Formats: sequence, C-alpha cells, structure tokens
Amino acid sequence: MSTINPTLITFIFYIIAMIAIGLYAYRATSNFDEYILGGRSLGSVVTALSAGASDMSGWLLMGLPGAIYLSGLSEVWIAIGLIIGAWLNWLLVAGRLRAHTEYQNNALTLPDYFTSRFSDRKRILRVLSAIVILVFFAIYCASGMVAGARLFESLFGWDYTTALWLGAVATILYVCIGGFLAISWTDTFQAGLMIFALILTPIMTFLALGDNSQDVATLLESARPNASNLIENLSSIAIISSFAWGLGYFGQPHILVRFMAADSVKIIPNARRIGMTWMILCLAGAMAAGYIGIAYFAANPDLPAAAIVNKNPEMVFMELTKILFNPWVAGIVLAAILAAIMSTLSCQLLVCSTTLTEDLYKAFVRKTASQKELIWVGRGMVVVIALIAISLAMNPNSKVLSLVAYAWAGFGAAFGPLIILSLFWKRMTLNGAIIGMIVGAVTVIAWKNYMGDTGIYEIIPGFILASLSIVVVSLFDHPPQHEMIERFELAQAKYAKEMADMKK
Repeated sequence: MSTINPTLITFIFYIIAMIAIGLYAYRATSNFDEYILGGRSLGSVVTALSAGASDMSGWLLMGLPGAIYLSGLSEVWIAIGLIIGAWLNWLLVAGRLRAHTEYQNNALTLPDYFTSRFSDRKRILRVLSAIVILVFFAIYCASGMVAGARLFESLFGWDYTTALWLGAVATILYVCIGGFLAISWTDTFQAGLMIFALILTPIMTFLALGDNSQDVATLLESARPNASNLIENLSSIAIISSFAWGLGYFGQPHILVRFMAADSVKIIPNARRIGMTWMILCLAGAMAAGYIGIAYFAANPDLPAAAIVNKNPEMVFMELTKILFNPWVAGIVLAAILAAIMSTLSCQLLVCSTTLTEDLYKAFVRKTASQKELIWVGRGMVVVIALIAISLAMNPNSKVLSLVAYAWAGFGAAFGPLIILSLFWKRMTLNGAIIGMIVGAVTVIAWKNYMGDTGIYEIIPGFILASLSIVVVSLFDHPPQHEMIERFELAQAKYAKEMADMKK
C-alpha cells in the first residue's frame, strides 16, 4: 500500500482552489472589459496584493534566499533597489495612470493607452509596443513554466515533461475561465500564502538552532566569512547596477495593468501602503531565510539537505521547509513557491492574450467584433501563447530562456521613460514616443550583447538614452495637437481633484 504524500495532496487542493476561484470569477465576467481589466473595480487590498504577487515570481522564494545563502548580505542591494523603485512607481505612476487611461478613450492596455495618448492614427505605437510585449512575455512565460516544472520535478520526482504540462494546464485553466478577476483574486490569495511562508520559515529556522541560537554570528562567520558585510567584493558600479533594478518597475505591463484596473484614484494611497508593507516583509523574510540558513546548515553539516543546498543554494528555502515543518504544514509552505510562480505566469499570459486580442485582432482584423467574441478570442489567445511558451520550455537549457535575464530591463527601458514622461509632460509628441521606445529596447539588447563586460546593468544606459531621445525629438518636433493637450489636462485635473478630495 502506497504511503500518503501530504505535500502532493496539499498541492492538489491548492490547484483545485485556484480553478474554483476562476469559476467564481467567470460568473462575474460579462464583457471583454471585465475579462481583461476587471471592469476597473479592484479595491485597495486586491490592487496592492495582486500587483505584488504578479511582480514577485519564484525568484522571491528560491533565487533571493539562494543568493543570500551563497554570498551573504552583499546581495541585499537588489532588494533595496526594488523597494525604492516599487514605492516610486506607486507614488508617481499608479494614480496618474489610472486617471489618464480613463480619459484616453478608456484604454484597456498599454498599447491602447499609447495610441490614444499620442493620437497615433497610423497605429505605429500600438504595433511596436505589442511586439515588445509579445516577444518578452513569451520568453517570460516559458521561464515561469520551467520554474514550475522544476518545482514538481524536485518535490515529487516526476518526469520533467509531465511536470511542465501539469503546471501549465492548471494556470491556463483559471486564466481562461475567469480572466483578469480570477488572476487578481487568486493573486491576492497567493500573496497571503507567500507572506505566511516567508515570515514563518526564518523564525522556525532560528528556533530550530536551539542551544546554537546564541552562536549564530559565530556559525555565520565560520561558514561564510564576511556574510554580514553589505559591500563584500562589490564595486560602486555593482551597487549602482543593483539599485537600478528599481527602474524596471516603471515599464512592467503586468504591474501597470493593476493600477489601470483600480476602482479609482482614491484607493491608490491605501493600496500603496498595503503593497509596500507586503513587499518589504516578503523581501526581508526571503533574505532572512537564506541568511539564517547559513547558520543552520553550518550547525547541521551532516544532514542530507546540507549537501543539496551547498550544491544548489536556490534549494535552501525548500529544504529548510521540509526539515522544520510537519509534512502537512510543509505542503502549505511549499505551495507558496508554486503560488509565486503561478501568480506571475498567469498575469503574463493574460497580458499577452489581451495584447493579441485588443491591440491586434480588434484593431486590425475585426473592429466590429462583439463582446462575447472578444472574450472567446482572448481565451483562445491564452492557449496560443501558453503553447508557444511550453514549446520554448520543453528544453529548459535553451539559450532563448537566457533572454529573461534582461527582459526586465527591456520593458523598463522601452516603456518606463515613455510612461513617466507621458504622465508628466504634455509637450511630449508621437515621434518622441516612437523613437524613445525603439532606442530603449535596442540599447538594452545591444548593451547586454556587446558591453556586458562593463558590469553596468543594461537598464541604466537604456533608460537614460530612451529618456533623452524622447525629450530631444519632442522638442524638435511640431507641438502636440490641441486635442492631445486637452485630454492630458483633463486627466491631470481629475487626478488632482481626487487627491485633493482625499485630504479634506
């Protein structure tokens, strides 16, 4: 008689729960606007936690703890850069983007917003931005599927292909069924699971040291000399490049779409407080797990898990969980890794689907398509993008997947300056937007391939050159049309009024 696997049972119940949420969201989705943007009805809690969960992928529970375990606190600078970038994104972009997309022909996607904001009658921006989204997100989705398959493979010993299809199909189901509302609601649940796991695991690790808990510093020093040194072996360029990860937030479609879906500008400040608190606690927990994990395995070098973690540091969170918790509780905690992967993957799939449906199919193929038709085309596009991603993920060592390393920078440089300047500068022109997007994307790719040995993260030159291109081209270009200026000023006035009403 085979023994019961508590972790597997927990994962099965978790996946069933996600699909159930998708079915519930299906009943609340009656038109295409609701399918791709939830009818702009998200409250502060869902806006905050869904944005956070869709941002923090498996890197939060595997990559970051692993980096801290391997190198110590010198890896903290990326986390600090991300916190600063996310806070500025909430503060400067979130409310303004919510107001502007409403006044820009009720834009439902970023390409839709760009097209209306700059009166792009030839729809050049729509096509360019759609291409950027589809190329980078197809690769991103493939990376997420690889991470999910590796998780199932590691925990249950399944064949890689079987694990890949299981994780992919589970995600596809609730995205297809419930659309944006399903993703937002499941992301909120997943965010709760992630913070529970990330706070509990380092506390349990510290307590498990027992009599050794007083000697954590000694254990750390013996296992990883200078593990507590924040600048160990780091140059000023390396620290600046780590900080620069925060620039990427201004251009990530799967995060920006959460701001667009907020119920109103008024809920943004509260959402910012909730979102940033969640993010800081999660990052602190992930770093603490890796950091205290150094001491734990130094005190217990004979454990089989110690050899596993020393060979692959990204397993540190997973191995600590399996050692320290009851198998049933461990299943819940380990499900947080799956939650992190699925929350990001689901949002990326939907962004690709809406880009294909709203920005290409509806814009160029069927302008008169009914709401029901668009919903079903959107669901079909989820499957199409997923199949492309699965084909890329079939070979987890594919060179294509290495592009993920700078896809974050690609979005940040191509869309970030465009988003910021479009919300703050009414003199910005269509030609400036087109050139800026191209310069940002091309600079990132060229820098990564030909200047990577400089140690400078490619988002830095990409962001700077894109911003300069937009400003210079716009200033030398003809001034924007009156209707563009009028829409900009109306949106700015709405944003200012709602913010002023909150202070009364």
